[in-house]
Amino acid sequence: MSISFPASRAMSAATLAYGAYALAKPSHLANVMESDPGDRAWYDKLAKAYGVRDLVISLLGVFGPARAVAWSMRGRMAGDLADCATLVAKADEGKVRGKAAAVTLGWAALNFLAYRYDSKRA
Repeated sequence: MSISFPASRAMSAATLAYGAYALAKPSHLANVMESDPGDRAWYDKLAKAYGVRDLVISLLGVFGPARAVAWSMRGRMAGDLADCATLVAKADEGKVRGKAAAVTLGWAALNFLAYRYDSKRA
């Protein structure tokens, strides 16, 4: 018997790993966003919030029943889009805005493609 939603569960596992990383090293976000020293605390709090959100949603996506996986994937896509809006609005420089948009929209697209693939197989 094959596991249901394998691509979505793989994306959930990847996001789970990121959530753990964001909690273990919240300073990564300020570094990536090339933040001013005065903004580092804000980015650290944001990274921790992302970490908690991603851990909770991804645990459902990895270990939950098919219905929970579907909810998790939709939640993650919405989160990626919200992250894009937040980070792009906060970025001071065009290069950083582009990088933030590419990463967040890229993850949203990967999540969408994984969920669509799994949904067609179900």
